[in-house]
Order: sequence, then structure tokens, then C-alpha cells
Amino acid sequence: MNNVRELFTTAVDLDPTRPLLTFYDDATGERTELSGATLSNWVAKTGNLLVDGAALGPGDTALVLLPPHWQTAAVLLGCWSAGLSVRPDGATEEPFDIAFVAADRTDEVTVGDRYALGLHPFGLPLRDVPPGYQDYSVEVRGHGDRFAPSAPADDQGPLCARAVQRAATLGIAEGARVLIDASAYPDPVDWLLAPLAARASLVLCGHLDQDRLATRVQSERVSLVV
Repeated sequence: MNNVRELFTTAVDLDPTRPLLTFYDDATGERTELSGATLSNWVAKTGNLLVDGAALGPGDTALVLLPPHWQTAAVLLGCWSAGLSVRPDGATEEPFDIAFVAADRTDEVTVGDRYALGLHPFGLPLRDVPPGYQDYSVEVRGHGDRFAPSAPADDQGPLCARAVQRAATLGIAEGARVLIDASAYPDPVDWLLAPLAARASLVLCGHLDQDRLATRVQSERVSLVV
């Protein structure tokens, strides 16, 4: 596959109604489950925010300072679907065209077009939006549920190839239900793209409580823990 959008839609089309991404945070007790159709909706809205709202597309760059999370998945997939390059965490000094930043890190980015994310379980708005920022969860909802980029993405073939390779290295079989410890695999190629490349569904666990692991594997019908 030459682009992330194709990789994502292929995984969703397997069964849009199945749970594609289930997110746990054992520090807060959060559990959020998104079907392929629901995640596609968030990704489409994010893509439209970037293209229609910010006039961005292939050749532009997004800075993403977010932990592994279901909203981070929507942001990353929206950026890649719109053809943007994603600047990794820690590269705040390098040029970027738009930034998506966790609310507790907004002091790290003080210039440019910026969106803050509170990472609320239900995607609720921030109580207080930091100066210079827009609230992603508010702004993204005003955009369309379907996304059809007018310009093809720059070659994302190497990124997709990495995802396929990592899926093989991690032992993620096609159609698996895989549980991933977010702290052990913070790279989105591992926790997001590799499962999608294998058309697997994902149980992503932040602050994983090892005492709950066996019960979760059973309740979520997990076939692989990495």
C-alpha cells in the first residue's frame, strides 16, 4: 500500500461495525470503544479540518505532541489521510504548519496554528482553552463526516512498509485482537499502524495495570499481547 488512508480504510472495510480501537487508561478508569465506522468519522472530520479549515495538504507538516490515545489515533490518521507529514514528539524546534498538543503540554508550543486536546473519554471540550490555542474537540465537530482529499498524498509507501514489517516483527496476525501496552510501544507505527496493516483490532492500554491484564485479555477476547 502506498498511503495510510488506503491502509486504514482496508482495515475498516473488513467490518465497519466491529470494535477497531478500544482504549483503556488504568490510571483514570477510562474505557472507550470505537468501531471502524466511528473512528472513520473522527478521521474524516480531522481531515476536513486540516484541508478546509486550515488549507493544508501534501507537503505540509503537523506537530503532534500527544500520548497514545484514541483521539491521537484520529489526529494522526486525519493528518496522514490529508497527506501531511507528522513531526514526532520532541521536534518542537523544527518547522511545522499546525500543531496538536495535549492540554498539559501547551506551554511547549507558543507559536503557529495550534489545537489543544484534553483527551476526555467522551471527547468533551476543555474547561479552559490555553491562550493562542483552539479546542480540537470543539472545532473538529463542525466539519464533515466524509473526507475525499483532492490531492494525492506524497509517497507514504515507506511508512506503510514499516507498519507491515512491524506487524510481522510483533507477531500480529491478520484479523487478530491485539493488546498493546502504550508505555512499552509509544511509537504510533507500533501501536496504531502495525495493527491496521494486519487488519487487526486493537486494545490500547495506557498506564497498564498488570494485575488486570489476565481479566482484560479474557473480557476483550484478546488473541495477542505485545
